[in-house]
Amino acid sequence: MHAKAVKGGGAERPVDAGTRGRSPGERRRRPHAKAHGQARNSRLPATGGVLLFRRQLMKAEFQTLALVGRIDDPRIAESMQAIAAHATARGATVVVDERLETALAGPVVRLPEAALAAGADLVVAVGGDGTLLHAARLALPHGVPLLGINRGRLGFLADVTPTELIERFDEVLSGHFTRDVRALLVAHLVCPGEPVRTACALNDVVVQKWQTGKMLDFETWIDGTFVNTHGGDGLVVATSTGSTAYALSCGGPIIDPKLAAVVLAPICPHTISDRPIVVPREARIELKLVPRTGVQAQVTCDGTVLGTLADGESTLRIEPAAATVTLLHPPGYDYYRILRSKLHWGRGARHANPER
Repeated sequence: MHAKAVKGGGAERPVDAGTRGRSPGERRRRPHAKAHGQARNSRLPATGGVLLFRRQLMKAEFQTLALVGRIDDPRIAESMQAIAAHATARGATVVVDERLETALAGPVVRLPEAALAAGADLVVAVGGDGTLLHAARLALPHGVPLLGINRGRLGFLADVTPTELIERFDEVLSGHFTRDVRALLVAHLVCPGEPVRTACALNDVVVQKWQTGKMLDFETWIDGTFVNTHGGDGLVVATSTGSTAYALSCGGPIIDPKLAAVVLAPICPHTISDRPIVVPREARIELKLVPRTGVQAQVTCDGTVLGTLADGESTLRIEPAAATVTLLHPPGYDYYRILRSKLHWGRGARHANPER
C-alpha cells in the first residue's frame, strides 16, 4: 500500500494508510478479530446487549467512534442522531456518554464520559468550539484525533457544517482528510502547602479577577526576565490556536496555527500602553499577584477552573506542553476561508471574494 502525504501543522509528511488517524506515539497494531464473534476491541465492554465485534467492518481505519455533544440542544441532537445512524450503517461502533438520556439511532455503546476516548479511533465533537475543547480533554490522554461538527456560533475549530455533514463525514471515514497537529500549553499553579495543580490548554490559560470588583496588580516574567507589572482585570495567555478566542477580544493578533507562538493579552488594562505581546512558544511564563488586601484571581484552562491565585503567595507557571492534539479536516480545508466567513471579512466590499 502506498503512503499518502498529509499535512500537520507544517510541512507535509507521509503517513501509512494503516496507521492514519493516530498520533505517532499512539500507533500500534490492532488485534485481529477471531472467529465465533470474539470482540474486536477488548478495551470496550459490551453494553446493553451490544457486541463490539462487527462482521461488516469499515474500509477505513476508524472503526470505533466516540460521539460527544450536548444532546439537550435540538440542533446538536439532530446531528448526533444522523452521525450515529450513518456510522453504524457503515459497520462502525459508536460509543456515547452513558448519561445521555435521548436514544440515538442504531446500536450504540454507553460508557462513562472519561472512558469514551480510551478505545476509540476517532472522537467526533458535535457543537461549537467549546464542545471540541471539552472533547480534546477527553482525547488528549489517548492520542485520539478529533473531528469537529459545527453546530455552534463561530466554529473556528469545528469546521464541518450541518449542510455537508454526511458527505464530509464519509470523506473522513474513508481516509480522505488533512491532519492538523495543534500545540498545547501546560499550566502549573503552585500554592504554599498544597499539591501543584496542572492542566493543559489548547486555546488559552486565563487569569482574571475573582469575587471582587478590585483591579488586579500582577507581575509577569518570561524566561526568568521581568517584563511588567500590570494593572487590570487579568491576562490571557493564548496559543496560536487560541488567538481567535478570548485573546482576540482583548485586542490580540490573529496568529496562523502553524506558527509556534504564544500571545499575552491583558484584559481591560488600566494603562493604554499595556498592549498584547507575542513570544516564542518555548517561552516559560511566570505570573504572580502583587500583595493587596482582599484580591484574588481565578485561573482557568480552556474555560475549566484550575484554581485560585492568591495575592503574593501563589505562582502560576505556563510553558509548552509535550502533548499535542490532532484535528482532522475534510478535503478543501482553508483556514483563511474560515476567518473570512466567521469574522465577516469583505462583506459588502467590491470584489470581496476573488476565489479561484
